[in-house]
Amino acid sequence: MTNIELPDNALDLVRLQDQVAQKLAVVSLAGLSDRELLVASEVNERSNRRGVGVDARLFAEVSQRGAYRELGSQMPGKYLEGQLRLSARARKQRTDAALSLSSLVAFSGEPLEPSLPATADAVADGDLSLDHVAEIVDVIDAIPAAIPADVKGRAEAELAGVARTLTPEQTRTAGKRILAHLDPDGELTDDTDRARSRGVTLAPQDRRLMSAISAKLTPAARAKLEALLVLWAAPGMNNPDDEQSPSGSSANVDPEALAAAAERDTRSQSQRNHDALEAMWTFLIANGGLGEGASLSSQLVVTASLDDLESRSGVATTATGTRLPVKDLVEIAGDATPWLEVFATASAQILYLGRGKRLASRAQRLALFGRDRGCTAPGCTVPWSRTQAHHMPDWQDGGPTDVDHLGGACGGHNRSVSTTPGGWETTILQTGPFTGRVGWRPTGSNEPWKVNHALQPEKILPTYGDRVTESGSAVEKWLSCRIPAPPPGPPVPPGTDVVRHPA
Repeated sequence: MTNIELPDNALDLVRLQDQVAQKLAVVSLAGLSDRELLVASEVNERSNRRGVGVDARLFAEVSQRGAYRELGSQMPGKYLEGQLRLSARARKQRTDAALSLSSLVAFSGEPLEPSLPATADAVADGDLSLDHVAEIVDVIDAIPAAIPADVKGRAEAELAGVARTLTPEQTRTAGKRILAHLDPDGELTDDTDRARSRGVTLAPQDRRLMSAISAKLTPAARAKLEALLVLWAAPGMNNPDDEQSPSGSSANVDPEALAAAAERDTRSQSQRNHDALEAMWTFLIANGGLGEGASLSSQLVVTASLDDLESRSGVATTATGTRLPVKDLVEIAGDATPWLEVFATASAQILYLGRGKRLASRAQRLALFGRDRGCTAPGCTVPWSRTQAHHMPDWQDGGPTDVDHLGGACGGHNRSVSTTPGGWETTILQTGPFTGRVGWRPTGSNEPWKVNHALQPEKILPTYGDRVTESGSAVEKWLSCRIPAPPPGPPVPPGTDVVRHPA
């Protein structure tokens, strides 16, 4: 192959790379021999791995310059999710790679070496993938703070070296051996290390509306949880399938009643743990655990369609973004006083509701929640419980606190709205398929108004509405998550506040 003179400009190189990728996507592979096909696959993989370092450099530069603000993003991570449309996992990996592989700049302006120099070299050689980098980052982060910096540096160099010939899973195993060598008895791990790694992560709901939880508990937190589970998850306790099952703690239950319930209990320990945690949370909510605050973030707020509520089927949405079967909504209302907002049709337009003060009233925020579900900025996934009522135009520019001039916006996007270039401008759309929704576009541009579909993807699916018949598509049935209608009965729990919107 003859050498090709490549441009020195980074943008020209990226565009050339894109042209090559487009050509590779359509060029025939039939003319290659088996050996040539294998070589092409290896060279392509090596190129992709070198691209990990390029991605890291580009993102580090975008972050340090603040260039992401040009597109209306408030944080580098928001740029990755909103503009490049990366997943939360990919965003974390890209961020970790930028911090680990790139030469950053100190506050003094002095250039800094990559924090994982050996890993950066291996990526530049095309030997490590992004998954390799993620495994190395996790291992180095787990090294106790008491380990000297030079020892930590040697560990990184050794791990990066062996990772050149290992899979990511094998790299993880090698990393565990290095950690075991550095701290064989765990004596160097202290409270600072434990506190640094603590956390509880609630994963997104799956297609069955179930959610996975992963956690790293401090020893104290584990001890407290275990003590509670002994009493709340005892056989027979808090069994939702047994109407006579005692609730609460087994310490306050008649032993004979508990023994009888235990004989009827067929749940696994894992299921008993789940039901115990739900019972604890129910008890906490019923006894003032949500507080007495006026903000919606301290309330149980749910929106649902009127037809689904009356039939006790379909799915409602909470202010924190959780999708909840209406049947469950009716049940939990017995333990909490929810705010329930009901739409009569699929219209996004809200009744007029004005207010002379700057801050939106609770009723106005309830109405906006039903329409917006969260931040209205394109691509933003912040749920309603963490948004502010954004004025259109801004309050300082004379914007009224009326419901037809308000929209949900997270703090960062609310502050990004500006009348000067580099910010965003917003409006309530008056025409088109998204009439009544909040539209966003860069300030001063003639670009089409964009609405946020991230929190309401069902609004752009073909033929999807608030009601879906049993003859609908598989996708529509998944979104509606329908359940059989119960016998006739009062659909709305007593004491529930209902805001009805006109058609």
